[in-house]
Amino acid sequence: MNSPMDRPPAVIDDVERRLVLATQGGLPLVPRPYHALAETLGISAEEVMVRLQDMLARGVIRRIGAVPNHYALGYTANGMSVWNMADSQADAVGERLGALAAVTHCYRRPRRLPHWPYNIFAMVHGKSRDAVLAQVAEIAALIEAEFPGVCQGRDVLFSSRILKKTGLRLIA
Repeated sequence: MNSPMDRPPAVIDDVERRLVLATQGGLPLVPRPYHALAETLGISAEEVMVRLQDMLARGVIRRIGAVPNHYALGYTANGMSVWNMADSQADAVGERLGALAAVTHCYRRPRRLPHWPYNIFAMVHGKSRDAVLAQVAEIAALIEAEFPGVCQGRDVLFSSRILKKTGLRLIA
């Protein structure tokens, strides 16, 4: 998998830093959010949009979009599916898992043998534990059909509480 760690660090100027600080908690909830940001930053709305697009293209920011609160929507069962995949195909399987609509994030981690054989992690949310387990079973069937014999075991770990629910935040 191509990792953001493979890229050289991005350099941002003062305006980009202030733009990140102004948006890291979300866009303003107004009819014209880019205009509101522009007014706050003392630049044009067009410059706000151009700079955001440029930072997306450079990988400084990953996306601009709505982030629904899955708890508020009733998706309270959060299952981290863990998979023991053959190392030779783990990247390909991880890419496939990460592309599934049911998976909100997916990554590869080292095994911790002999107690922890899992090397692929994929988060699945549902309205109940049974719904998550059913979704993971469907994913397992899909993986077996597309990558026969590559999965050597799996499990699902359910969240019991939220410890932190934010991404990286810059400090002003």
